[in-house]
Amino acid sequence: MNLNQVTIYSELTIETVEFFEKLGLKRIVDSLPRYARLLCPDGEATLSVCEFGELPPVAANNNVVLYFECADVDAEYKRLSSLGLEFTEPPTDRPWLWRQCYLDDPNGNKICLFRAGENRKNPPWRVK
Repeated sequence: MNLNQVTIYSELTIETVEFFEKLGLKRIVDSLPRYARLLCPDGEATLSVCEFGELPPVAANNNVVLYFECADVDAEYKRLSSLGLEFTEPPTDRPWLWRQCYLDDPNGNKICLFRAGENRKNPPWRVK
């Protein structure tokens, strides 16, 4: 099984798409303001942004955090800060061997930019 896409339902579709484009995702389907799909710069996963009302109602706050791995978290933090994005937490080394920082998208969804490398799938405490 492979993750294909994540969909964010929003009342701010245009702002949300522009936010993720600043993160580096590339728009591959554009039916704004109703819908857009973006391709992650590394890998094959996509992110969709869909206007509320297009599909059956969903909860506005579903406590989901989107994680995007970056080669250099500090460089991305500086780049995105220079574009005017505000972070809720600066790059920080974590006990689980990841370096990560957080910001919110225009809908209030939490976004984590991180670098885990080999520790993403194979931390020292991985179940054998």
